[in-house]
Amino acid sequence: MFFRLLRLLLVVIVAVFGQPALEVSAQAIGHGSSQLIADQTKAIQDLTTKTDGLEKKLSDPDQDDAGLVDIRLQLEDISRAALNSALAFRQRLTDINNRVEVLGPPPAQGQPAEPVIVSNERSALASEKAQINAVVASAQNLSIRVNGLVDKIAAMRSELFRSVITKHYDLTDALSPQAFSDAHDQFTGLYNAVSSWLSFAVRFKFQAILAATLMALALAAVLLIGGRRLFGRIFEADPTVEDPSYLSRLSVAFWSTLLPTLALGVFFASAVFFFNYYNVLRGGIGTFLNALLTVIGMVFCVNRLTNAALEPRLPNWRLIPVATGPARWLVGLTTAMALVLGFNYFLSVVNEKMGSPLSLTIGRGFVATIIVGVILILMGLLRPFRAADGSWRPWPAWLRFVAIVLGLFTIAAALLGYIGLALFVSFQVVVTGTVLVTAYIGFLSARAIGEEGGFADTSVGRWLSENSSYEDTALDQLGLVVSIAINLMIVVVFLPLILLMWGFQPGDIEAWAYKLATGVTIGSVTISFLGILSGIVVFVIGYFLTRWFQGWLDGSVMARGKVDAGVRNSIRLGVGYAGVAVAGLVGISAAGIDLSNLALVAGALSLGIGFGLQNVVSNFVSGLILLAERPFKVGDWIVAGDVSGTVRKISVRATEIETFQRQAVILPNSNLINNAVGNWTHRNKLGRIDIKVGVAYGSDVKRVHAILADIARAHPMVLKNPEPFVLFANFGPAALEFEIRVFVADIMNGSVVQNDIRFAIFDIFEEEQIEIPSTPRAVVESKKHEAWPIDDDKIEAEFAERERLEAEAAAERERLAKTKRRGRKPDPG
Repeated sequence: MFFRLLRLLLVVIVAVFGQPALEVSAQAIGHGSSQLIADQTKAIQDLTTKTDGLEKKLSDPDQDDAGLVDIRLQLEDISRAALNSALAFRQRLTDINNRVEVLGPPPAQGQPAEPVIVSNERSALASEKAQINAVVASAQNLSIRVNGLVDKIAAMRSELFRSVITKHYDLTDALSPQAFSDAHDQFTGLYNAVSSWLSFAVRFKFQAILAATLMALALAAVLLIGGRRLFGRIFEADPTVEDPSYLSRLSVAFWSTLLPTLALGVFFASAVFFFNYYNVLRGGIGTFLNALLTVIGMVFCVNRLTNAALEPRLPNWRLIPVATGPARWLVGLTTAMALVLGFNYFLSVVNEKMGSPLSLTIGRGFVATIIVGVILILMGLLRPFRAADGSWRPWPAWLRFVAIVLGLFTIAAALLGYIGLALFVSFQVVVTGTVLVTAYIGFLSARAIGEEGGFADTSVGRWLSENSSYEDTALDQLGLVVSIAINLMIVVVFLPLILLMWGFQPGDIEAWAYKLATGVTIGSVTISFLGILSGIVVFVIGYFLTRWFQGWLDGSVMARGKVDAGVRNSIRLGVGYAGVAVAGLVGISAAGIDLSNLALVAGALSLGIGFGLQNVVSNFVSGLILLAERPFKVGDWIVAGDVSGTVRKISVRATEIETFQRQAVILPNSNLINNAVGNWTHRNKLGRIDIKVGVAYGSDVKRVHAILADIARAHPMVLKNPEPFVLFANFGPAALEFEIRVFVADIMNGSVVQNDIRFAIFDIFEEEQIEIPSTPRAVVESKKHEAWPIDDDKIEAEFAERERLEAEAAAERERLAKTKRRGRKPDPG
């Protein structure tokens, strides 16, 4: 009750002191909302009128499949527009609901009445919300109606396709003499139309035709020549190669079919485009030319594919191990089948354009399907394989069965009058078969490239191996990427072709592509493939820009500035990690993924990740500390525990150290942070080398000292400052021990200096007859002591053993000293 009175008091205060402002604001908001309601109401009315017109078109009995697809696309546009009209009120409805919540519920019966301004505003909001709901309901009803029409179109298209395939024709008129007379009349009309157009084109459009043809040839030449230069050896079979690999044969078959066919298609398409641009085509000539060029392209593709797969002239490059004679027969029969179907398609376009009688259409379809059926049977009966004994073997049983059955089915369907079904089967056998075989060869080629060592065997892989620093592992990874790219390209290119051949219209593919691009909704999640692809492309571009900037910064800026190699490596790594991180974030945003949602997911998983990957995170943080503090850098000589060697790479997880035995040791960064690490080249490469030397007792120690000092000073790599120093270190058990201490500018040359000084010591000591004694080693037979009864007896026995060994060593030293005194020359005197 208290809160109710408090809210009422606040409303009264606002009503008294803020009434003018509220009235102005309410008027402004009401005017804007009324205008929005009026605009969307008119838009929905226009969409409804357009829908009525499209629904009337559906009742037209002459509507073909392409027309139905066009109507469906327009209906889908209407549905999206209606949805946008409904969504236009989303923000206003949210504002109204928030305002109503602020006003609270109206007072109950028996309670004090609320101020007039509040009740008026509540009524205005309720009225406005009712108007908006009415418009939204109209949009929803229109969307439901449109979806019903789309479903109706799908059913009509299925029925239309079924009727075309299963329609029965009477062959009597098609095979009558009148049909031949109609055919003669049609060809005469076609000849007259073409000759008339040619005379017009030569007189008035010759320069335009020449320019259009040259531009189309230039575009096709760019594709063809560029493909030859890019793919090189895999564009055409090399007759000098006696035993090409399976990958080479696949690649040659695929690319030698695809690239010339694409080049021819580019030439034809660009020629037609420029002809239309210069108004060269008139009447039905454009339709005839499109059909003729389509037939030429189809026959060329089929012939190119069969020649590439069977290679009648180069047996070593055949994908199928058939004999040369049958290979020629197969190429000829397949090309003839494509030519027959292509000619039938061209005649169908001519018949439709010139209004030929139905009997002529049935007759040409009948002849074409009979020929195709006979060719299929001949191909099935062919014996293409040569056995070792010289006999000919047929195709595998299943393949022979399929070819003969398809041929017999096509002939039977044509003889029974089902010309549409026979033409459909014939067309799919030739055209769809060609596309599927080409795509299958492409998939096999992509799989072979993706296998281990496959990409390195290609011309591109060999070029990269010779002209770059790519290793075998990197080439294999690049080959996997190329394999995926080829597979995607095959799907993008060949899938629409197959769909078009099976009766789908370009509008169908366009609609599916739009849905994939804008997003597919699964439950409450919308997946946009175009957004994901955009994110991947943005990330890849950012990644390569980062790598380019790294190379430029390292090679052009820091190298010229004589920056230390370790500093360069740290900066390069830091720039790389930062660039990849930025590219990843930008790519995620471009993909349409809300980073706030990603942060929520990351926060939810952070606890589990923290426990499960704490060592990885520790190493990652340690790597960042190493890059920032730089206790060592790439190229430094460090000692970490039992590992001593040169730092080769510092990453965020581990550091690679190469020992002097060329062993690569991977140390986790946390070990290097938490344990002591010695760095011989931390601030500079200056270092001291200690060389121990022992001489026999009785030697002239001062002379030895002077000789060692002279040897140290004479070496060119030994620094003069600090000066070399010779230390008389100890009276050893068997020798007088000296130690040479020298400083070098580069400690990495320490082994060379030690080696040279030791050689010099050995040579001069030999000249001066200074003996370097060997350490006496007492050879003691290994025996197992009997178990001692008590620990005191064991200790006493070990003490006696040590005394015996020391006595033997002292006797050996005395013997060596006496030998030296006897060999010394007497003093002059």
